[in-house]
Amino acid sequence: MAKKKRLSPEYIFEASWEVCNKIGGIYTVLSTKAYTLQAHFNDRLYFIGPDIRPGEPNADFIEDNTLLTAWKQHATEKDRLNLRIGRWNIPGKPIVILVDFRPLFEIKNDLYSQMWQRFEVDSLQACGDYDEACMFACAAGMVTESFYLFHQLHNSPVIAHFNEWMLGMGALYLRNRLPRIGTIFTTHATSIGRSIAGNNKPLYAYFSQYDGNRMAMELNMQSKHSLEKQTALHVDCFTTVSEITANECKQLLGKAPDIVTPNGFEDHFIPRDRAYLSKRDKAKKKMLQVANRLTGSSFDQDTLMIAISGRYEYKNKGIDLFIESMNRLRLSIPETKQAIAFILVPAWNKGVRTDLHERLKQRKQSTTPLPEPYFTHELVEPDRDKVFGYLRFLQFLNHPDDRVKIIFVPSYLKGDDGIFNLSYYDLLTGLDLTIFPSYYEPWGYTPLESIAFGIPTLTTNLAGFGMWAEHACGIDRLSKGVGILERSDENYFEVADKIKNNVLTYMQLSDEKKTKISQAAIRLADRASWSHFIEYYLDAYDIALKNKEFELVENS
Repeated sequence: MAKKKRLSPEYIFEASWEVCNKIGGIYTVLSTKAYTLQAHFNDRLYFIGPDIRPGEPNADFIEDNTLLTAWKQHATEKDRLNLRIGRWNIPGKPIVILVDFRPLFEIKNDLYSQMWQRFEVDSLQACGDYDEACMFACAAGMVTESFYLFHQLHNSPVIAHFNEWMLGMGALYLRNRLPRIGTIFTTHATSIGRSIAGNNKPLYAYFSQYDGNRMAMELNMQSKHSLEKQTALHVDCFTTVSEITANECKQLLGKAPDIVTPNGFEDHFIPRDRAYLSKRDKAKKKMLQVANRLTGSSFDQDTLMIAISGRYEYKNKGIDLFIESMNRLRLSIPETKQAIAFILVPAWNKGVRTDLHERLKQRKQSTTPLPEPYFTHELVEPDRDKVFGYLRFLQFLNHPDDRVKIIFVPSYLKGDDGIFNLSYYDLLTGLDLTIFPSYYEPWGYTPLESIAFGIPTLTTNLAGFGMWAEHACGIDRLSKGVGILERSDENYFEVADKIKNNVLTYMQLSDEKKTKISQAAIRLADRASWSHFIEYYLDAYDIALKNKEFELVENS
């Protein structure tokens, strides 16, 4: 079958708060997608990010004063933009423009007035991070505008792609100033949907009854919702990352996406063969060592290593359900088996536990537990921490006779946390199983990352990735690398039991069957690689450019 003919941009500008600024999952989306996009467009791709600390070093950013020198001088002197230009320190090394958006606060009210007059974006109820996000968004629009006008690209197909509500005003700025540019807006999760779920309201049981505008007023989110909705309505191509979020957009924003652009993954940095086995051995030894020094219990190499990870969204990410299921597991696990469950979720901490740090310096095994032997880093406000509180409530305190131990790691794992001193990906190789029982998850990078490393995972049908995996391989008890749990507003404890049963079943499998499951997980992850999923973005570019009637240019 011949490939369909698509319009392709000559230049792509993609802006996000998470360009060279690792905060959450969007960083992973962009930094992995960049490798494939750079291969397609070869330095005609420009990422725009916030210059959070102008003039200071940024490990993600390699400044290069030889790039775009003529335009940079013009942008600085004529357009009064404060820029740093270089390359993103990721595979593919795409060009990055970091912009200092703080000077725009002086004209904030004028910008908001223009947005109201032209697009009816209501910024009167703005609070929290709204102002900062919108000033960066407008700055990103101005960077694109300056480049476009300086290089006289009026007859060139140009795409400007803005991610999440925080960048919506950048898309609208260009829509108003340079309507010839093809604008794309991707919402990775609607602000209202995430807020409904995060405020313990039943999102799914009454989904068809929710009105986005009314909920925005109730949740004090009028400005964010207004901006997100108007951006979705006015861009040339509106996208989101999964079918579940597409339904959310249609219900809460009143606009169905033009196309779903699922999040892929790059596997070029995943170790193979002997390198993988070496990293797996190192990670497992380190996790067993930490568990021993904390609890004073002995663990053998057959101890099952389980984990949940991601942002600290206690309910939305299913952290509560993970703890509940591990509590049930410890009451059911055979006497001959042991498991360690890790909660790898960054929280507000003030550094490593000094008593644990001192023990880790010792080579000998520990035979006595530390006080409260279930966390690795000191929390700033432990009494207000939900994970801490639930572990205490369940008396899940890693007693010597608990054959399931649970360890909370409230730190970013970048290789310098002071306890493991391994990156998240390096630790991931040491696990046997991951569990992500999400309640609200527009996509779900963590289960995809897991199977890419050959670690089978459990997730739910309320995660975008879970829905994709269900379509790809069906609901199965992990035999194909991903187990999909049916989750709703009413079946919390039922799902906890299903997780427990899946783990018990997995523990009884032979090493040969576990190896086959791991191989199936890798094969499934390959189907979700950017080499496949980039096609959806190429289609999005085509949609945006055709809305600008660039087919006339192509056919001329």
